[in-house]
Amino acid sequence: MIASVRGTVEAVRLDSAVLEVGGVGLRVQATPATLAGLRHGAEARMATSLVVREDSLTLYGFADDDEREVFEVLQTVSGVGPRLALAVLAVHGPDALRAAVAAQDVNALTKVPGIGKKGAQRILLEIGDKLGPVRSGAPAAPAVQDSRPEVVDALVQLGWPARAAEDAVTAVLAEEDGGSDVAAVLRAALQYLGGRGRG
Repeated sequence: MIASVRGTVEAVRLDSAVLEVGGVGLRVQATPATLAGLRHGAEARMATSLVVREDSLTLYGFADDDEREVFEVLQTVSGVGPRLALAVLAVHGPDALRAAVAAQDVNALTKVPGIGKKGAQRILLEIGDKLGPVRSGAPAAPAVQDSRPEVVDALVQLGWPARAAEDAVTAVLAEEDGGSDVAAVLRAALQYLGGRGRG
């Protein structure tokens, strides 16, 4: 298995990035929050999981090894493939997911596109204690207002015009009332922009 890749970031898209590793461009599928941490032309390391299918080889990338492990555990649940597992991580970070599982919080899981109430209940039942406890000492998410430029910059890196990115973040922050973390605002801004096109 390809456990990690390190190379120069050649491109960052809405759902993937291309890293040049030893002269080969590897396309890596990842969550918006992970992609937001990449910069074109910079070197990056991503923990990875290679999913082999009859007609394809798909590389999924993560900010760290913990995310990759959670991604792989999620796929042990019946009906959860790599795309749905990645969607779960796009909505919930590893510790947020551990907390939801510990609390048997069906509503938290139904926030993931593609997961209904029955699917959420199945995940909670089958995943059991495979994820382990919430890891203490996890860094707190930075305050949204302080990180506004970071969110705007991440959207620009993903290909959105600066003005559109600023408008989207403004709209999202007005709705969220400043109460969500950076990754949540980034996801909401992407949804906002996705509904309006690239203008």
